[in-house]
Amino acid sequence: MGGRLRAGAELISVPSVKIATWNVNSVRQRATLVADWLRRNEPDILLLQEIKCEAPAFPAEAFAGLGYRCEIVGQKAYNGVAVLARRPIETVHRTLPGLPPADAQARYIEIETAGLTVAGLYLPNGNSGGAAGLAYKWAWMDALAARAAALLEADRPCLFAGDFNVCPTAADCAPGVLAADDALVHPESRARWRRLLWLGLTDAVRALQPAGAAFTFWDYQAGAWPRDRGLRIDHALLSPELAERLLAAGADRAERGREQPSDHVPVTIEIGP
Repeated sequence: MGGRLRAGAELISVPSVKIATWNVNSVRQRATLVADWLRRNEPDILLLQEIKCEAPAFPAEAFAGLGYRCEIVGQKAYNGVAVLARRPIETVHRTLPGLPPADAQARYIEIETAGLTVAGLYLPNGNSGGAAGLAYKWAWMDALAARAAALLEADRPCLFAGDFNVCPTAADCAPGVLAADDALVHPESRARWRRLLWLGLTDAVRALQPAGAAFTFWDYQAGAWPRDRGLRIDHALLSPELAERLLAAGADRAERGREQPSDHVPVTIEIGP
């Protein structure tokens, strides 16, 4: 059974759904880990980031036997996002609306399913390229805010999830891990994050766990994982109607302790009827 809301003159029914996001840091290297996680957790939709391959090289066959179809926005060796779904979906955007047409970085995919809009994103890090790298990150966040505002204005139930490369508050970064001027904690990055919340989006994890560490990333260097020196940079933002039906949200920390893991772990949310 699904929740119901009015979008303009159209009554939309939105079913229960379990959605996860995971920066896998090379899907070909970790296809077995992803398939195993899918078997154990059975999300309706899994959003992947940093797949680091073009569509023909994506290991879709590893997931097809589990009932998942794949939609891929790939890029050779860098970036790349994908959607794995075991329910009917329609891909409506393969780039973030509002970015220059010449932007070739594979960082965004938007799908629709049963009255719900789901956007998977890999936001620029911002620490490379000097001032231009920071400017690109912030322009990307401005375009994301514009897209979110458009969907919210249309009363469209929507979810934006992925690797945002932003630690929203001091609690989202282990002490001393990042310099004060790092792009992930830069005041301008955090201001743009708050703008997304002020539009009416809800941080799913913080809605259920308002305080304390909820890290999603641990660097491969300097013993970050065993010392629990992590960051919370993988997020799911929900429109108001979905936030009202939020049942669960959290990171699967155990995945970081597996053999040859990604430096990120999956974050899963569950939306009830």
